[in-house]
Amino acid sequence: MRYMLTYDLMETARNTNQWMGASALAMASYPVFSLFPNPALEWMAAWGEVTERTFQRMVVKPDWGIPSVTCEDGKDHLVQVETVLERPFGDLVHFAVLGRKPRPRQVLLVAPMSGHYATLLRSTVTSLLPDCEVYVTDWHNARDIPVSAGKFDVEDYTLYLVDFLRHLGPDTHVIAVCQPAPLALAATAYLAEEDPDAQPRSLTLIGGPIDPDATPTEVTDFGRRVTMGQLERTMIQRVGFKYPGVGRLVYPGLLQLASFMSMNADRHGQAFMDQISRVARGEASDHDAHNRFYDEYLAVMDMTAEFYLSTVERIFKEREIARNVFTVAGRRVDIGKITRVAVKTVEGAKDDISAPGQCVAALDLCTGLPDEKKASHVEPDAGHYGIFAGKGWRNNIRPLVLDFIDANGPNPTKKAANKNAAA
Repeated sequence: MRYMLTYDLMETARNTNQWMGASALAMASYPVFSLFPNPALEWMAAWGEVTERTFQRMVVKPDWGIPSVTCEDGKDHLVQVETVLERPFGDLVHFAVLGRKPRPRQVLLVAPMSGHYATLLRSTVTSLLPDCEVYVTDWHNARDIPVSAGKFDVEDYTLYLVDFLRHLGPDTHVIAVCQPAPLALAATAYLAEEDPDAQPRSLTLIGGPIDPDATPTEVTDFGRRVTMGQLERTMIQRVGFKYPGVGRLVYPGLLQLASFMSMNADRHGQAFMDQISRVARGEASDHDAHNRFYDEYLAVMDMTAEFYLSTVERIFKEREIARNVFTVAGRRVDIGKITRVAVKTVEGAKDDISAPGQCVAALDLCTGLPDEKKASHVEPDAGHYGIFAGKGWRNNIRPLVLDFIDANGPNPTKKAANKNAAA
C-alpha cells in the first residue's frame, strides 16, 4: 500500500505545480493590470506559462506530428499512422504514405522502452519515410495497462519482437535503437533456430548495450554498484488510483525523469530560466527550440517493474547477452545460430550512455555469420542522441544504413555489406 501512496504523492506534486503555473499565468494576465504595466507581472506570467507547460507535458503522450513527407516525385504526400498489430504492452504501427507506391525497403524500427515514448524517434522516422516502408514498435505506458494483462519482462519483450517479425515477413530490415539492441539480437537468434523463414534480412544495432562491460560508463557503473534489493525498494512503486493500471508494480516515469534531469541539473535549470526570460520578452513561440525539445524530453512513461529489474539484472549485471546465455521460457537463445542475417553496428565516438565498444561486441557473438555479412561504423563527434536523430545520423549514418539494407535486400545492389570493416 505504501508504494501506491508514494506514486499518488508524486502525481499530486506534479499536479500542484501545473496548477500553480496556470494560476500564476491567469492572475498576472488580468486585464486590469494592463493599466499599470509592471515588469514583475510580466515575469510572473512567463514563469506561470513555462511551469504549467512543463508539468503538463509529463503525463501527455506526444503526437507523432508527421503530417506529410516529400517523395521522389517532388510532391508532399500525407502520412497516416496505422496500427497493424495490437498487443497489451505495445503495438506495431505503420506509417502509410498516401498516394505513392510501396517502397521496396521494409524497415522495422525498434523503439526503446527506457522512459520515453516511441515518438522520441520522430526525426528518425521522418528521415526514413521517403525511402522506406517504416514500421515502429509503439510501447504502451504501464500505468494504463490493467494488472489482468499479466507481466512484461525482457523475455516478453523479445517474444513481442518475434511476433512482429513473423507478421512482417522475411523481407524486413530491423533497426534497433539503444536499449532494445540486445533483445533485437536475441529475437533474431530465436527466429534463426525456431522459425528460420521469418528471419529479417538485416539487423542494424545503434548504440545498444550488447556488452555493457566492454566500455564502462556512469550508467554501467551504477548498475554494478546498486543491488537488486536496493532498486526494488527505492525505484519500484504501485500505480495509483487515478489510472487503469492501478496496483501494477512499475518504475514510474516521474522518477525516471528526476534521474534523467539530475545528471545535467545545471544545464536544465539554466535552460528553463532562459526560456522564462524569452517568454517575458515576447521572443518565445509554441514550437521554438526549447519547447520542441522539452515537450518530448519531459513526456515520460512508466515501465513495468519486471521489465526494468530484469533489464538491470540480466542485461547489465549478469550480461546474459554478452555471455550468450540468454534464455526465453527456459530455453537458451544461441546468437551463434545467426548465419544469414547481416548485422551492422553503429556507435557514437562521444556516446556517454552506450560507449563505443559496447555495441560492436555483437559482431563477435555472431560466430556463425561470415565476415562479409558484418559491418560497423563509429560516428566521430556524435553523442548518444546524435547517432539516431542528429546531424551525424542525417548526413552520414542514414546513407550508410540504407546502403547496408540495399546490400542485403532480395536484389542486392552491392557485392558486400562490409563497407566499414568491423571484424
